Amino acid sequence: MAMTKKQLTAALISLSMGSFAQAGLTINQGSAPSAKIGWGGQDSLSEARTIMYANKNGRGVKTINNGSGSRTITNSSSGYNTSYGTTYNNTYNSGYSNPTYNGSMYDELAISTGSRGVVVLDLESGRSIYEKNADVARPIASISKLMTAMVLLDSGQDMREEIVLEPIDFVGPKRASSKLKSGDRMNRAEMLLMMLMKSENPAAKSLARHYPGGYDAFMRAMNQKAQSLGMTTAFFGDPTGLDKRNVASPNDLVKMVKAAGNYDVIRRFSTTQSYDFFVANYSAGNRVYKANNTSTLVRSGNYPIGISKTGFINEAGRCVVMETRVNNRPAIIVILGANSSATRWDDAKSILASLATRRTV
Repeated sequence: MAMTKKQLTAALISLSMGSFAQAGLTINQGSAPSAKIGWGGQDSLSEARTIMYANKNGRGVKTINNGSGSRTITNSSSGYNTSYGTTYNNTYNSGYSNPTYNGSMYDELAISTGSRGVVVLDLESGRSIYEKNADVARPIASISKLMTAMVLLDSGQDMREEIVLEPIDFVGPKRASSKLKSGDRMNRAEMLLMMLMKSENPAAKSLARHYPGGYDAFMRAMNQKAQSLGMTTAFFGDPTGLDKRNVASPNDLVKMVKAAGNYDVIRRFSTTQSYDFFVANYSAGNRVYKANNTSTLVRSGNYPIGISKTGFINEAGRCVVMETRVNNRPAIIVILGANSSATRWDDAKSILASLATRRTV
């Protein structure tokens, strides 16, 4: 059942009194190929909000060592469970830095994909185990919203602040369908959830417009963030991905997904299966917006997905990026330029199946 506005208010009151629960993930029992990992859903959403509302500026900060010195990451927590069928209380290092894997290596994936650009990276070894046009920059559509989310969270803005959609938020490089309306009011956290889970473009535009310094400052920050991550082929022309100039290579998107893994809110929100939003609108009237995740794999709950973002415009084709953990080994999957939704998901399922059966060498 979705959290009601009344329940959310009660939770915020509780949090303002100092309660803070570390977010954790639960593993359902089962054999490795069919085991499900407890990412997404309403529990995940509640935990993400706990993280965001833990202090007055809306972000929890933690310092980790990523193998090249300490750095600060945003909205990350501990309590990450790392194995099917067994629960561990290890501190979660979201960058998978300094991995140990007992000297074992895994075969490259013996698969064929129909999408134009594909990379599968084994995160523990840092080794690419499948590539197809990995260094060719292509339009990335709404995958751009992962960068939008990182820049927003880096700003430390209050997630409880109410944001009002204006007509300019519905104007972009392309016409796109939306169930949102001018005058809709939600807090920044709800806008972020709607952007990552439902991929609502006006939400992304409004978040960028309310950035310190305004929309132009937000766009500069997106490209500066890409440069800081070493994304040499990347460019962002708008925060939604409707701009065909938003491009990156699969290898650069691996870097972006790795960076997004440092933000627990992005993990929680991008893998939330569904949510019923209460949307206030003084002129058009209040309503409930029932939203589902754009990823069929996330909605099914049958796959171990820790980060997910889909994308589509005509120039980009069907795209998806995700982080997964199969047989207790994390991997990043990037799929760009599929001719159809069926091709995109067939490629993704083929990769996930191959990850489950690959052997050490």
